[in-house]
Amino acid sequence: MAEYKLEEKDGFIVIGLGTDLKSDYTDFAGLSKEKADFWQAVSEDGRLDTLKSIATNDYIFAVNEAVNNKMMHYAGVMAEASSPVPDGARVIQFPKGEYVVVKGEGNTAEELNNMVTAIAFGQVLPEEKNVAYVGAPNATVEMGHRNGQVFGEMWIPVVRK
Repeated sequence: MAEYKLEEKDGFIVIGLGTDLKSDYTDFAGLSKEKADFWQAVSEDGRLDTLKSIATNDYIFAVNEAVNNKMMHYAGVMAEASSPVPDGARVIQFPKGEYVVVKGEGNTAEELNNMVTAIAFGQVLPEEKNVAYVGAPNATVEMGHRNGQVFGEMWIPVVRK
């Protein structure tokens, strides 16, 4: 089984800029391209820098969430409830409780995201017998750079079975 841990987290908020993913949830290549195009756009047009200016830490969140029967993907930052919300952004509430946490690293943030997502949803959750993911927002958290690699974690809120 993949290396992971179950960790208790306080509730927190992420302020994120989102895109409605159009590819089928089983179309990995299509979803990856949509996400990569979105990240390139928010990085180049300055919207990600605007979010960073209200962040409470240096982490960058790639959030996935089902909203009104749409598969949404967000670029976000952890922020205080009183933080200003930029135009077009949304406050995403992560619940207090237990989380599956999968650590990883990659050559790029996209590689990190793809790797920890595949491990979390392809190995850990199907094999974990004591907890279940019930569909709350989940996130890949880019935490920094080390030895030319991007390192971070996947955070998935779970409930006890």
